[in-house]
Amino acid sequence: MATEGDRKPAFYMCSCLISDNIFLDGYKLHVRFVSEQQFRLDYQTQLKRLGCVTEQQFEEVLHKIYQEVDRRRGLVVTSAERAAVIKHTYRPLHPHVYHLQESYLTPKFKQIVEYCRSSSANKEGLLELLEVEAAPRVYRFPVFQRSFCEELMEELEHFEQSSAPKGRPNTMNHYGILLDELGFDEGFITPLREHYLHPVTSLLYPDCGGFCLDSHKAFVVKYDMNEDLDLSYHYDNAEVTLNVSLGKEFTDGNLYFGDMRQVPIFETECAEVEHRIGEGLLHRGQHMHGALPISFGQRWNLIVWMRASQERNKLCPMCKRSPSLVEGEGFADGFTKHQTPLNTSCTLT
Repeated sequence: MATEGDRKPAFYMCSCLISDNIFLDGYKLHVRFVSEQQFRLDYQTQLKRLGCVTEQQFEEVLHKIYQEVDRRRGLVVTSAERAAVIKHTYRPLHPHVYHLQESYLTPKFKQIVEYCRSSSANKEGLLELLEVEAAPRVYRFPVFQRSFCEELMEELEHFEQSSAPKGRPNTMNHYGILLDELGFDEGFITPLREHYLHPVTSLLYPDCGGFCLDSHKAFVVKYDMNEDLDLSYHYDNAEVTLNVSLGKEFTDGNLYFGDMRQVPIFETECAEVEHRIGEGLLHRGQHMHGALPISFGQRWNLIVWMRASQERNKLCPMCKRSPSLVEGEGFADGFTKHQTPLNTSCTLT
């Protein structure tokens, strides 16, 4: 029988998920919405400068916000309903890709992980195995074999073309797939995080939760000439993020990184980072970044937002307040009700 200490913690969301970080695509603006009065006081002047000059335009913005708030309030239920329908109706094209195998990983990535697991591993030695980008503390390494990337994309396209219900990854990415709803969490993303990424993040990001990651949100985003072309400047709901380019053929669309979210954009100088198929970029979740437009083709990216409850239990990374917990499904947003042990505290910088 499992003891209390053996049980996996229940994960929760912060109530700011409903009200904060709502993205107004037409104005490239993230906003907070508690009430119409608050919203008018906080944003009406700024929206006018961005082109929202008439009352009708402002009402249209409000309508979109109310729709988004309603969607978020029902997110837990609708996501669980979609996952149940997918499980019972969708027939995978490549069932094997749902279970991580070492043959999917590049020899270089396995070498990096083996080094990180060794008793003599340190950050300096690890950096000799990684490609260090111009953006601070952004690292590149080959993750997946090209053949696996192709099979995974075939599976994702097969799902896209099916009649199964689909949710969008977040308010900024309109085209993509939530991998937990499709059934990738238990057999693929969780072992990838626990057995392969955790040894690496422990050495690279001990100051922002890299050694105490215990949950994630994983999804795939798609950029296409007739769909999303780019991604506005933002930060992630994560302590550490892995972004892997899966394919297909595309030109341009580089990522660009600024500074941490606390630094005003006018004080920031951005650095571009190239996407390469099969390779992953590892960075801090609060590191501001975006994606430039593709100019040709189609690009698919696997994103894993990795979370540390020891970090976010103290301060929500999205609203920067003490989290107000609400129930969630699965890993939810990575909060737990467990108290952080004093000797394992990790501080976000």
